[in-house]
Amino acid sequence: MRRRQFLTLLGGTAAAWPLAARAQQKRPMPVVGFLHSASRDAFAQQIVTGFQRGLAEAGYVDGQNVTIEYRWAESKYDRLPALAGELARREVAVIVANGPSAPVAKLTTATIPIVFATGDDPVQLGLVASLNRPGGNVTGVTTLALELGPKRLELLHECLPTVGTIALLVNPSNRVRSENLSRDLQAAAHAIGVQMHVIPANTESDIDAAFATIAQLRAGGLLIGTDPFFNGRIEQLGKLALRQAVPAIYQYRDFAAAGGLMSYGGSIIDLYHRVGGNTGRILKGEKPADLPVQQSTKAELIINLKAAKTLGLTVPTSLLVRADEVIE
Repeated sequence: MRRRQFLTLLGGTAAAWPLAARAQQKRPMPVVGFLHSASRDAFAQQIVTGFQRGLAEAGYVDGQNVTIEYRWAESKYDRLPALAGELARREVAVIVANGPSAPVAKLTTATIPIVFATGDDPVQLGLVASLNRPGGNVTGVTTLALELGPKRLELLHECLPTVGTIALLVNPSNRVRSENLSRDLQAAAHAIGVQMHVIPANTESDIDAAFATIAQLRAGGLLIGTDPFFNGRIEQLGKLALRQAVPAIYQYRDFAAAGGLMSYGGSIIDLYHRVGGNTGRILKGEKPADLPVQQSTKAELIINLKAAKTLGLTVPTSLLVRADEVIE
């Protein structure tokens, strides 16, 4: 090859490099739609932290090579269809949806991949055909929620062996979850000889009214049914339980830290960390139908001894030795 021809070829190749680089830079970043039934409050920050951590480990960072569009329904479930439709019209690459949001997202689109986070049975909800072979455009992660309800009742009863009446707080807006919780826990309460009263609450004022009802019923303990609505009101619930002198148990550590007697359940950060990882895999080209539903099975017992002393309770040693953390 002559020198002039070589230089001409070299110059053409060099000129093509920046063009290719510019074309790559102009390629739009994938967009992830994040749909959640609750509010973006202090508790939701743990959700976002866990999700972004899992996404980052898969190689995606918000604002750098992926954009996350958040939609929070503020516990108004009737807003979910409109929010899901908005994300579908946005033609996002993936929709991430929590328990109450996931069925709505599935009804909205049969083509956009959906990754759910739920404490319910995704097969019963109709989200997937089976855990190992989800099928369709939906997969996700489940956490121990309903399964641990009877265990929370057992822990509360162990701490309050002479109490004959316990209240159960549920969110009636989350119909499937509240019905399953009520059924399972009524059966568990009957088995240990405890009477259980189910009290509905789906607004902040309902929560205040619920504690008044608990006092009228003279319930000696309170079991708070796991629900995204209650997750966003952990501080309120913990303080009310302490103020109204009601020994109470919930799923997350934040409740015990806020003044509740005990918490027993999984980690919300771990749950959404797994969801973020699955989302990253789909962004890389894997199909939801080929991703088995994961299960977040980590659970921990937290006991607030300071709250117990305020309530005039002596926590049995058998509970203290099993606790993962004791708050003093």
